Amino acid sequence: MPASDDIVRARLFLMRATEPPTQSVGAYTAVHGPVDAADRIRAGCAPPAVLAEVVQPEPDLRGDLAALEAGHARLLTPEDDDWPSAAAHGLATSGTGAPLGLWVRGNPLLGVLTAGPVAVVGSLAASPYGEHVAAELGRGVADRDIAVVNGAGFGVEAHALRGALSTSGHGRCLVVLACGIDIEYPADHGPLLREITDSGGVLVTEHPLGTKPRRTRAYARQRLVAALSEATVIVEAGRRSPALAVARAASRLGRRVYAVPGPVTSAKSAGTNELLRTGMATAVTCADEVTATRGLR
Repeated sequence: MPASDDIVRARLFLMRATEPPTQSVGAYTAVHGPVDAADRIRAGCAPPAVLAEVVQPEPDLRGDLAALEAGHARLLTPEDDDWPSAAAHGLATSGTGAPLGLWVRGNPLLGVLTAGPVAVVGSLAASPYGEHVAAELGRGVADRDIAVVNGAGFGVEAHALRGALSTSGHGRCLVVLACGIDIEYPADHGPLLREITDSGGVLVTEHPLGTKPRRTRAYARQRLVAALSEATVIVEAGRRSPALAVARAASRLGRRVYAVPGPVTSAKSAGTNELLRTGMATAVTCADEVTATRGLR
């Protein structure tokens, strides 16, 4: 059953009023419900920890409501039947903050895409080896009718998505954006993002319309990539690669973490090899090994 208009307005307010992730506001909303929580925050009578997370106390919701009315995107809320409850619960209980809502564009059947998906992430400046392995993994996962998840970044992520899209069934992809749903980012990947939505995939974000990407939002996005996936594969990553944040988030959430071994002479594989050395990740070299270990089809 879809959320009521009052709940949608309250969720829009909460998402505009805060900068995710919002642990205190999220917990407060879970206790009081979105309408009551929004009213208390507006009135300034919520607990100090909650009010401390409010960055825009009087947000303008007219653009959001107009976009919903025009059907440009959908707002998915915890009150909707196809809300990714397991992902949200994991984030809330791990202390990293569940989203207050998700803007969605593309396939309306989000539940289909969040049934056993695999995150494929890695270096933004991937080597030819990393690009090849990412594309093969994306294609192999999609061939098994499993969605590929990442943030559509350069390098490994884009190649994994293109590999998924190259399958005969036009593999489904789930992209988590670090900006508003109305912004194509990276800009060079506009055609890729449109191909994903046209092929039955979906774009999701916890940020309001018009929100510009920035580094802190990209970092916060990594926890959503991990939470929405049942397993995470790191294809190629240096010691400071943002992809390692996805691996750590997945590990905290109790998800499976895999890494593709790389040459010991390559700095681009130093992070993935370290994941394997410390035991945080299990070595894989192809999609068969990912799906077999997880018991997927």
